[in-house]
Amino acid sequence: MAATLVALAACGGSGSSGGRPNIIFIMADDHAYQAISAYDDTLITTPNIDRLASEGIRFDRAFVGNSICSPSRATLLTGKFSHANGLRNNLHVFDGDQQTLQQLMRDAGYETAIIGKWHLKSEPTGFDHWQVLPDQGEYYNPDFVSDAGTERFGGYVTDITTDLVIDWLDGRDDDRPFLLFYHHKAPHREWWPPIDGVTEFHDMSIIEPDTLFDDYEGRGAAAASAEMRIADHMGLTNDNKITPENAARLGHQPFMDWYDDAYRRQYEAYMNDEQRAAMDAVYGPINERFVAENPRGIELTRWKYQRYLQDYLATVRSIDDNLGRLLGHLGELEMLQDTVIVYTSDQGFFLGEHGWFDKRFMYEESFRTPLIIRWPGGVEAGGVREAIVQNVDFAPTLLDIAGADIPADMHGRSLKPLFAADNPDFRDAAYYHYYEYPGIHAVKRHYGARTARYKLIHFYYDVDEWELYDLRNDPNELRNVYDDPAYAVARAEMTRVLEGLQARYGDSPDAARLALEADLAEER
Repeated sequence: MAATLVALAACGGSGSSGGRPNIIFIMADDHAYQAISAYDDTLITTPNIDRLASEGIRFDRAFVGNSICSPSRATLLTGKFSHANGLRNNLHVFDGDQQTLQQLMRDAGYETAIIGKWHLKSEPTGFDHWQVLPDQGEYYNPDFVSDAGTERFGGYVTDITTDLVIDWLDGRDDDRPFLLFYHHKAPHREWWPPIDGVTEFHDMSIIEPDTLFDDYEGRGAAAASAEMRIADHMGLTNDNKITPENAARLGHQPFMDWYDDAYRRQYEAYMNDEQRAAMDAVYGPINERFVAENPRGIELTRWKYQRYLQDYLATVRSIDDNLGRLLGHLGELEMLQDTVIVYTSDQGFFLGEHGWFDKRFMYEESFRTPLIIRWPGGVEAGGVREAIVQNVDFAPTLLDIAGADIPADMHGRSLKPLFAADNPDFRDAAYYHYYEYPGIHAVKRHYGARTARYKLIHFYYDVDEWELYDLRNDPNELRNVYDDPAYAVARAEMTRVLEGLQARYGDSPDAARLALEADLAEER
């Protein structure tokens, strides 16, 4: 079986153009692996994403190099960590003149397209077709930008993105294989659900994570000072859909002024009258109950958590439903056998773990991303991989599938050797470096390394703190053992691993200092 898979993978599967398969790369935004039932069915069932896993392989140790939207997308396009591709935070503009995956694939004879979220500030380059959301995009009646200009579409963004993908598939020239980036806005904050699915999770009592009320005892300043606690920093208006008037009536002030503005923008600038009426019919009674009950303290945190997950999961449901629609259409086009489908997210996300929403940290829920690859004849159906892989591997893998050369300066490596069988020695450790501080959510700058058992993190800039976690004995990362004498050997080994990764990838504490100085100079 394994030998057959290796042979098929080596010749590119059963692709329709010169033995080369089509590739559809699906990236959601902030889709936590905890909200995919192929990984964990506690919160939601996702039958269509699960289908990809049952017909392909699921990676259980897939990580990003910088858990934030724009840098993760730049890594996909370059196969390089943030310090090398020049995009360290969401404020930077992507340099589309540098070597990119889509241009290399086009040079190799592939038709290239991106439809959906781009979020890199510069105009897309290297694509035969592009139709993208400006900046973050909107959930209702969104604008899409292309080389023909800006066009507003009526409806829900996940449905519209899929419509545009299907239209492109129907109208494309089928003389060449293609690489299509199908990139969703959902489930990005503020988690506005589809009107026809808004109430699906409202009657559920969603299970709270064990660490929802984490007090951050025994860890450094970074965890305690981050501004992404559901209790204190989640918006009642933009995030939980309580009107600004009702929130103010009960004495709640937004953590940031733009929270209320974001709520009003969605309602007043983008929803039409019919959509507003439909949402008012749902959220009006929720507002009335909130005012009547007026929860405070722990009960308010619990209420906000339930509201957060109800809307977040509804946006995930829409992604899964639309994936089912796409798979059905690919079946009608008789393309399923000849198409590689990758499903991933730009990073992980906190769904109440440690009391948080958002991402940015090197802690598992943020650092780890879902990754599923379906390739009939090219990968083992129903396979699970424990090898450590990273998003720097995406570009080399797609190039390898296409039979194209992988540039030597890419930091990642092709995952193709893992398609037939797992290999725990594929990568000894994952590397991470987060830069966006000072900034929203106040997550301090840090870099680190993760092996199969241990994780070492160094927080720097306004602090100089180290954290070491034994993931085997402390999977929730609640006990920093960096100064524990019992872990002296592990600390020394992880320090060596981290320094080795920085040398391998051309990053270092000195490079971090120079990047910091450059970022602060830009802000000034």
